[in-house]
Amino acid sequence: MSATILSAKKLTTPQKELLLNAGVRFVEYDPIQIELLNVEIKQQIQNAIFTSKNAVKAIQNAKINIQNCFCVGATTKKLLEGNGQNVVETAQNAIELAEIIVKKYKSESFLFFCGNLRRDELPEYLNQNNVHLDEQIVYKTHQTAIKFNRSFDGILFFSPSGIQSYVSENSIGESISFCIGSTTASEAKKYTNDIIIANKPTVENVIVQAVKYFNNK
Repeated sequence: MSATILSAKKLTTPQKELLLNAGVRFVEYDPIQIELLNVEIKQQIQNAIFTSKNAVKAIQNAKINIQNCFCVGATTKKLLEGNGQNVVETAQNAIELAEIIVKKYKSESFLFFCGNLRRDELPEYLNQNNVHLDEQIVYKTHQTAIKFNRSFDGILFFSPSGIQSYVSENSIGESISFCIGSTTASEAKKYTNDIIIANKPTVENVIVQAVKYFNNK
């Protein structure tokens, strides 16, 4: 019998086809909703940090003058560059980005564009290393929890807040958790030890990991 997985994110048609072509059945839903806030910053920003594409979307129509951008993930970088921004550093996760900043840009000041549920790792690391950081909340994350009266062979998770929303009404139980990155995986570890992390922080790679796992069983 083929596996059935839950995607904690609505998938695009090509992403669905990756699962369907591999014979993996799936259920999809959005465990969170993003509310973009109005942002008005008049002065030029020397260095801006983005750890989420939602933060980029929130400021892309605000005509904010940013000199240098530091970001997490290829998707966020692509979105920034598509909006004409200059990306000087990219990392796989927030801690890796913080380490780069401390090593190469410690004397600089930064503005962190983030959400209301932003993780503590990056601000705490920069603060501990005396890097000046201000924060600007540009989007809010709202949980849209749904209770599933069934279990899944695997669950695809794409953010810590997505996990928090899911476990507010459900148990991960014996499902394998496929996580988009180490930050999401660290949240999953609170509820399960059966975790597989994507090689790249993309939706497609999370799907690939799930397909490989269940096709090799």
